[in-house]
Amino acid sequence: MSKAHRPQDAAPGCTVWFTGLSGAGKSTLSRLLETELRRQGRRVEVLDGDVVRTNLSKGLGFSREDRDTNIRRIAFVCHLLARNGVVAISAAISPYRDTREEARRLIGDFVEVYVRCPLPELVRRDVKGLYARALRGEIAHFTGVSDPYEEPEHPDVAVDSSAETPQQSLERILKHLELRGYVEAGPEPRSTGSE
Repeated sequence: MSKAHRPQDAAPGCTVWFTGLSGAGKSTLSRLLETELRRQGRRVEVLDGDVVRTNLSKGLGFSREDRDTNIRRIAFVCHLLARNGVVAISAAISPYRDTREEARRLIGDFVEVYVRCPLPELVRRDVKGLYARALRGEIAHFTGVSDPYEEPEHPDVAVDSSAETPQQSLERILKHLELRGYVEAGPEPRSTGSE
């Protein structure tokens, strides 16, 4: 194993939990964060909501109970990864506050990132037309339209994908992770040798 990677391999694991409506930018930001953390030599795993539903949560529907079960499964996997020094990244709508708080309590090293985006912008971006169909009443249990989405009251980081670029959002997330000691600081603070 390369000595260059040992300090980061020994860094504490954590979970970065992206929450927000469908199409807000959770998957985009999770992949950008994954790329940057891998560049730093960190071990990273991404649990994307759509992929989890296809594999880990196949067969679950969209009732409150099934949604909560899905989130609890993601949280359990994130807990296992984080306690073994991995940065686990969850990108799932996770619409209910109490279930997200349950995940926070289980995991401990937990960073909630709220990816905010106004509904009109989500409708505009939606190439599949799902929001338009949900607004016409053609899709039942559509989060943010016919099913509730409970915004985080005190997220660790809040970004707005309608007002900032993905790179700007990523930089703010990384800064928070640096302050919490989960990732290395950027190149600016490194010693110049003149101490």
